[in-house]
Amino acid sequence: MDKKETHLIGHLEELRRRIIVTLAAFFLFLITAFLFVQDIYDWLIRDLDGKLAVLGPSEILWVYMMLSGICAIAASIPVAAYQLWRFVAPALTKTERKVTLMYIPGLFALFLAGISFGYFVLFPIVLSFLTHLSSGHFETMFTADRYFRFMVNLSLPFGFLFEMPLVVMFLTRLGILNPYRLAKARKLSYFLLIVVSILITPPDFISDFLVMIPLLVLFEVSVTLSAFVYKKRLREETAAAA
Repeated sequence: MDKKETHLIGHLEELRRRIIVTLAAFFLFLITAFLFVQDIYDWLIRDLDGKLAVLGPSEILWVYMMLSGICAIAASIPVAAYQLWRFVAPALTKTERKVTLMYIPGLFALFLAGISFGYFVLFPIVLSFLTHLSSGHFETMFTADRYFRFMVNLSLPFGFLFEMPLVVMFLTRLGILNPYRLAKARKLSYFLLIVVSILITPPDFISDFLVMIPLLVLFEVSVTLSAFVYKKRLREETAAAA
């Protein structure tokens, strides 16, 4: 076995360890969240008049597991980000290690900000709009499964989409992206973000518009931050060369 194969096997073994640690943390957070899931459930339905319906015993478990899973994903993001940083750290300089390590708290904060935007801003507006459409014509009854699926579909994607600026900054710092590439890909990026906004929202124009605008703003913020990081990186390289 030559050195390249040995080196590759070592990288794969390291990656496997990082994945195992991340999955172990996820399941630990999942179990912890499940212990408090009834309190989480009560908090999420605090503004509803009456109780949500269930169509079978298994639906109760599915709803509880879904809520616990969302909490576990949120709590696991810093662990996953740190494990990823540990995996790529040997390829980074000492300065890059310090700088990129500081991105991890930001990832967690932006994920929570994205979920909060989806839950506190977007979800009530869309739910109120759709409920208003049925007013006087239909008897509205929410099942727990449909209600929380709807909530998760509107809220969870924003947790990941709000990571866009920080991920772009990170990739710019590593030299993988730069603001010029992002600017050239603006039209394609807009198209993809519009498609995403349509896919993750209910089939009505109001919902699509409410999701579309924040995504486009996030992209422009990402381009601006990429330009800032790129210029700083060039200055550091110039100073190091001098």
